[in-house]
Amino acid sequence: MLNGFTGLLLLQLAGEGIARSLALPVPGPIIGFVLLLAVLRLRPRWTPSLKQAADGLLSHLSLLFIPAGVGVVMHLKAIREEGLAIAVALAVSTLVGLAVTAWVAERLGKREPAPEDEAARDA
Repeated sequence: MLNGFTGLLLLQLAGEGIARSLALPVPGPIIGFVLLLAVLRLRPRWTPSLKQAADGLLSHLSLLFIPAGVGVVMHLKAIREEGLAIAVALAVSTLVGLAVTAWVAERLGKREPAPEDEAARDA
């Protein structure tokens, strides 16, 4: 399990290093996830060790919400004062995100089928 945790942390560190050194607009952990995907595809024998570490982390996932809860409590006064603005910003950003996702899905759904898809459909 220690090897799995070490591997996960090294992949996140590598992602952070790549993001910062190349000044990419993508967060380091996302790059780390892509690296993790590559590792799992190229080195399948590492999967059990990484899976064991990931399962251990997931079983204690609720602990990761404690810092967020403490942050909310620490800034409760500001949240009370700006609650309406925060609620409006959350609602608008959620609706915009949903609208953009629906638009992209609709655009991707209208693509013409590939020739092999048409041949399979006609058969």
